[in-house]
Amino acid sequence: MTEVAVWAAELESVFARVAGRFARADLRWRMRDCVRGLLGRSTRKNGWQLAEWAGHRTPDGFQRLLNSGVWDVDALRDDVRDYVAEQLGPDGC
Repeated sequence: MTEVAVWAAELESVFARVAGRFARADLRWRMRDCVRGLLGRSTRKNGWQLAEWAGHRTPDGFQRLLNSGVWDVDALRDDVRDYVAEQLGPDGC
Protein backbone atom coordinates (compact mmCIF):
# COMPACT_ATOMS: atom_id res chain seq x y z
CA MET A 1 0.00 0.00 0.00
CA THR A 2 2.93 2.35 0.58
CA GLU A 3 3.85 2.17 -3.09
CA VAL A 4 0.35 3.30 -4.06
CA ALA A 5 0.65 6.32 -1.77
CA VAL A 6 4.02 7.21 -3.29
CA TRP A 7 2.63 6.99 -6.83
CA ALA A 8 -0.43 9.06 -5.87
CA ALA A 9 1.76 11.74 -4.27
CA GLU A 10 4.04 11.85 -7.31
CA LEU A 11 1.06 12.17 -9.65
CA GLU A 12 -0.22 15.08 -7.55
CA SER A 13 3.19 16.76 -7.82
CA VAL A 14 3.06 16.43 -11.61
CA PHE A 15 -0.44 17.92 -11.64
CA ALA A 16 0.80 20.84 -9.51
CA ARG A 17 3.71 21.31 -11.90
CA VAL A 18 1.46 21.72 -14.96
CA ALA A 19 -1.51 23.45 -13.28
CA GLY A 20 -0.48 26.88 -14.54
CA ARG A 21 -0.88 25.77 -18.14
CA PHE A 22 -4.67 25.80 -17.74
CA ALA A 23 -6.55 29.11 -17.75
CA ARG A 24 -9.16 28.03 -15.18
CA ALA A 25 -9.20 25.82 -12.10
CA ASP A 26 -12.09 23.68 -13.38
CA LEU A 27 -10.02 22.78 -16.45
CA ARG A 28 -7.13 21.71 -14.20
CA TRP A 29 -9.45 19.48 -12.18
CA ARG A 30 -10.96 17.99 -15.31
CA MET A 31 -7.51 17.30 -16.73
CA ARG A 32 -6.56 15.58 -13.47
CA ASP A 33 -9.74 13.48 -13.51
CA CYS A 34 -9.13 12.53 -17.14
CA VAL A 35 -5.51 11.49 -16.57
CA ARG A 36 -6.43 9.52 -13.45
CA GLY A 37 -9.11 7.73 -15.44
CA LEU A 38 -6.67 6.92 -18.24
CA LEU A 39 -4.23 5.50 -15.69
CA GLY A 40 -6.98 3.64 -13.83
CA ARG A 41 -8.06 0.05 -14.00
CA SER A 42 -11.04 0.47 -16.31
CA THR A 43 -10.75 -1.75 -19.36
CA ARG A 44 -12.51 0.80 -21.56
CA LYS A 45 -11.15 4.31 -21.86
CA ASN A 46 -13.83 6.23 -23.75
CA GLY A 47 -15.36 9.54 -22.69
CA TRP A 48 -18.38 7.99 -21.02
CA GLN A 49 -16.30 5.49 -19.04
CA LEU A 50 -13.82 8.14 -17.91
CA ALA A 51 -16.63 10.49 -16.88
CA GLU A 52 -18.39 7.73 -14.95
CA TRP A 53 -15.17 6.74 -13.20
CA ALA A 54 -14.54 10.39 -12.22
CA GLY A 55 -18.08 10.84 -10.93
CA HIS A 56 -19.26 13.13 -13.71
CA ARG A 57 -22.78 12.71 -15.07
CA THR A 58 -21.71 13.01 -18.72
CA PRO A 59 -18.46 13.29 -20.68
CA ASP A 60 -19.30 16.87 -21.72
CA GLY A 61 -16.67 18.40 -19.44
CA PHE A 62 -13.91 16.19 -20.83
CA GLN A 63 -15.04 16.96 -24.37
CA ARG A 64 -14.99 20.72 -23.66
CA LEU A 65 -11.52 20.39 -22.15
CA LEU A 66 -10.19 18.68 -25.26
CA ASN A 67 -12.15 20.63 -27.89
CA SER A 68 -12.38 24.20 -26.65
CA GLY A 69 -10.62 24.51 -23.30
CA VAL A 70 -7.99 27.23 -23.05
CA TRP A 71 -4.64 25.67 -22.21
CA ASP A 72 -1.13 25.83 -23.56
CA VAL A 73 -0.67 22.50 -25.31
CA ASP A 74 2.95 23.07 -26.31
CA ALA A 75 4.01 24.26 -22.86
CA LEU A 76 2.23 21.31 -21.23
CA ARG A 77 4.04 18.93 -23.56
CA ASP A 78 7.35 20.57 -22.69
CA ASP A 79 6.61 20.35 -18.96
CA VAL A 80 5.85 16.64 -19.21
CA ARG A 81 8.92 16.02 -21.38
CA ASP A 82 11.13 17.86 -18.87
CA TYR A 83 9.61 15.90 -15.98
CA VAL A 84 10.25 12.57 -17.72
CA ALA A 85 13.84 13.59 -18.55
CA GLU A 86 14.44 14.53 -14.91
CA GLN A 87 13.10 11.18 -13.73
CA LEU A 88 15.11 9.15 -16.24
CA GLY A 89 18.34 11.00 -15.57
CA PRO A 90 21.11 11.99 -17.95
CA ASP A 91 21.48 8.50 -19.40
CA GLY A 92 17.76 8.11 -20.06
CA CYS A 93 17.33 4.92 -18.06
